[in-house]
Amino acid sequence: MSWQSYVDDQLIATGFVQKACIIGLDGSLWATSAGFSLPAAELSAIAGASANPAAVLGGGLMLEGQKYMVLRADDPSIYVRKGSDGACISKTNQCILIGWYGEKVQAGQCNQAVEKLADYLRENGY
Repeated sequence: MSWQSYVDDQLIATGFVQKACIIGLDGSLWATSAGFSLPAAELSAIAGASANPAAVLGGGLMLEGQKYMVLRADDPSIYVRKGSDGACISKTNQCILIGWYGEKVQAGQCNQAVEKLADYLRENGY
């Protein structure tokens, strides 16, 4: 299965993740959903935050030019929110999954979809 298939079939297709991408631990973009555009600086910051989650507590993270408040940051997950929008960021052995949701989705539904895929990838060495 390609990385793009994971984004399309395992995240977006759930209906609980409205935008998603998979990046390398170095911040390089591996796959993204249509309409989800994160600049290189934001990808790098997300990779850095995943390596040291405590560093983003109180400071927030930028997604598509908007600053999100960090609700939880531990290894392997970071949860962020801005109003009714938010994201679940989960690190595996080789990559980082980012799943974004808007007002029509409950945070827990998005988090569960992203964490389920992250668990699967970790169990299979990714």
